[in-house]
Parts: sequence; C-alpha cells; structure tokens
Amino acid sequence: MMHHHDSRVPPVLGDELCPCRSQTATDRVCELCSGREHHRLKVLFQILDVNGDGGICVNDLTVGLRKLGVHRTEHELRKIVKAGDKDLDGQLDFQEFVHYLRDHEKKLRLVFKSMDRKNDGQIDSQEIMQSLRELGVNISEEQAQKILRRMDKNGTMTIDWDEWRDYHLLHPAENIPEIILHWKHSTIFDVGESLLVPDEFTAEERNTGMLWRHLVAGGGAGAMSRTCTAPLDRLKVLMQVHSSRSNSMRIAGGFAHMIREGGVRSLWRGNGINVIKIAPESALKFMAYEQIKRLIGSKQETLGICERFVAGSLAGAFAQSSIYPMEVLKTRLALRRTGQYAGITDCAKHMLQKEGVTAFYKGYVPNMLGIIPYAGIDLAVYETLKNWWLQRYATDSADPGVFVLLACGTTSSTCGQLSSYPLALIRTRMQAQATVAGGPQMTMLGVFRHIVRTEGLSGLYRGLTPNFMKVIPSVSISYVVYEHLKIFLGVQSR
Repeated sequence: MMHHHDSRVPPVLGDELCPCRSQTATDRVCELCSGREHHRLKVLFQILDVNGDGGICVNDLTVGLRKLGVHRTEHELRKIVKAGDKDLDGQLDFQEFVHYLRDHEKKLRLVFKSMDRKNDGQIDSQEIMQSLRELGVNISEEQAQKILRRMDKNGTMTIDWDEWRDYHLLHPAENIPEIILHWKHSTIFDVGESLLVPDEFTAEERNTGMLWRHLVAGGGAGAMSRTCTAPLDRLKVLMQVHSSRSNSMRIAGGFAHMIREGGVRSLWRGNGINVIKIAPESALKFMAYEQIKRLIGSKQETLGICERFVAGSLAGAFAQSSIYPMEVLKTRLALRRTGQYAGITDCAKHMLQKEGVTAFYKGYVPNMLGIIPYAGIDLAVYETLKNWWLQRYATDSADPGVFVLLACGTTSSTCGQLSSYPLALIRTRMQAQATVAGGPQMTMLGVFRHIVRTEGLSGLYRGLTPNFMKVIPSVSISYVVYEHLKIFLGVQSR
C-alpha cells in the first residue's frame, strides 16, 4: 500500500519534497520526507476529493472539511483554491494540493518554532502569552488556556506540532496577526496634499468589490474636507506666492483682502479643480501601487516599510506626473483676480495660447523631489509612533481605536509636510510664474536663491500657518464623512 502510493506520486513532487536527496532544501525535518508524509497527504486528498474526480474544488472542500470537523467560510475556501490553483482550472489536483500544503505548512512550522520557546516541540499557555506579548498584545492566563483548549486534541494542555498543524489545516494563510490590520496606514487622512502612501488592501477586499467602495468613500471624504478647508488652502497659496518681508500677509488680513477683492465666493477659488483631481489621482496611484508591488515581487499581503516607501513614492510620482497640469491650473485659478478667467477650461486655453504646453509642467521637478522626503518621513514617523503606542498601551487588545490612529496619521503626515514644505513652496511659485512666451524663466534653484536672498530662510515656510490650521479640521471632516460614506456604500468596517 505504502509503496503503491509512493509510485503514484508525480516525479516532480518526489524531488521537491525530499530534502534528504536535494541539497538545496533548508532545515526541514527528516520525517517530512518519509513516505508517511506522502501517505498523510494522499489520504487527506482522498478524503477531501469528495466526488473523486482527482481535483478538489470549493464544494469538495466544504463537504470534506466538515467531515473532518473543520469549519471554514466559503469565502476562505475560495481563497485557498485560488492560492494553490496554478493551472487556473478552478480546482486543486494532487500536485497543486501538495504544493499548497507544503507552502502553508512551512509558514506554520516557522510560527510554531518561534512560539516554542523551550524548544521541546510543545507549546504551552505561557509560551502563547509570551509570543502575543511580543506582538504587543497582553492576554490573561485564562485567555491563553482558552486558545490552547481549542487546539489541544489529546487533553495534555500543550499543543504539539501535529495538533497545531491540523488546527490550522487549510486555514487561509493571509491571516497575519490582527495588529497589522488595525495599524494599516489608513487612507482616510486626506490632508489636502495627497502624497500619502496608498493603503494596503487584502486580497479578500479586492475580490469582494470592497476595494472600489473604500476608494469612493475615501474620495468623497477628501472632496468634502478639501471644500470645507478651501479658504485656508487658497490663503496658503496666496501667502506662498505674494507674501514677502515688505508685504507680510496676516491670516485675518489675507481673508479680508480676498473678500474685498472678490466677495465671499472668492474664498473658494481653485477648489473645483482641487476636488476634480482627487478621483484620477487616487485611482492612478492605487493602480500604480499594485503594479509596482507585483514588480517588487512581494507575495505577502502587506509590504515591509522599505518596500512600502519605494512603491508608495513611485506610485505617487506616477499619479502626480499624470495629473500635474491640474495642479498648475489649481494654483493659477486660486491666484486669479476677479473676472480673469471664466472657468477651468478658459484658464487652460489662456495658458496654452500665451505660454505654450510647457507651462502645464512648471514646478514639476520640486514637486517630484518633494514626494521622497514626504513619503519617507510620513512612513517613518507613523511606524515609530505605532510601535511606541503598542509597547506602552496595548494591554487588552491590539486595536488602538480611532482616535489614536487619527492622531498617529495626522502627526506623521504633518511631519512629512514640514519636511517637504520648502519644495512645495518653490513649486507653487514656479507654477504661478505667468510668463510672456520667451520671457525669463526662473529655475528651481533660481527661485530658491531668490527667496533666501530676499527673505531669508523663513521665506521658505510662508503660508505654513494656514496650512497647519487646516490639518485638524480636514482630518476630522474627512474621517466623519468617510465613516458615513462607508455605511452608505455598505463597506463592512473591520
């Protein structure tokens, strides 16, 4: 019987599964290469292949696992088949099944080893408590024992490798500890500068169409918060461009000036295009982020910090490059005088006729350079705050609650903005230079030298006050709108 099974195992598997014969295989237990292991997998395959057609589909799994007393939702089972199904025929043949289980059990073994502190091949409740504590989750002895009882079949109050493996048998491996989920750097924080690194979505959210709902909710929240804080944003642009030592602009004076010049409605100049560009920008950024993730070749659901930084910066750069003319139009429209342009298209027409196509890419270089310090510092500060919070306060659960998440996100994006602010200011100045064709064009360094020479270093931070005044209101507004939109669109929040 044994022999019969062995001979039927496809040759590929034979080679792949037997670390004893292959030099490349890493630390895998010898027992794993014995026929017992093949036999176990073959028997398991036969139990699960309910209709006996040599392939396990989602229905087979549902019925088969129920026989084994393992309950999984259909959704999880679909994930398993999808993960293991290499030839895309919608089911797992024996080879794919073994392949998937190998992979899965390798991960399980790593987790098991890391939890088994005493190295005695058993996990007890103390070890469970300790491992979770290192993740920042403190649980009581009773809770640990409850977890243990769920896995412990033979009543020894310890879990050995077999029990551990069987309990997690065919469990979709994406269940990375919940901490990562709670601490996903949330897309909510639209602080007006959308340089934020895109959110990580799980495969599950992508498949169930939750993804676009999240994006729509995020976009709506962004539009609302930008509109509510638009007067501050316009004031910031005016200060960045017109404020100087001799003509210093104060907040109240700035508002009074705008209202005098164009009435209350003029406070919202430039907001229309600022809202319109949310949709293409977030969609492009998200798509680019996904593609880059694939190129980096990361199979995990969530990327490491460095990978996120690279992927996020590149995706940001791609999205910004695609919609950059809208940025220039936004600056021009915000700075326009009453009656200067009839609207967005009129402004674009004027620019084309008077300044040519290149006008739409003014200030492009400092804008791109600004992405790097912004994304880097934003992520670094966020991770630091998150780890600090987990060490200090994560006592009963890893869920930090909304307020902490918002505070961390706001602080990190504020630091990111501070670091790239001079570049943003130079970008705005360059976008504002309306030139007669053939007139002198100031380069990035030229603008930088000019500002430092005439206004000193503080000149690089003009407009910072209204910029930070709008942070808290815009985060709060976008959070509230985001939550309501999520309910309205039917997104289950985790």
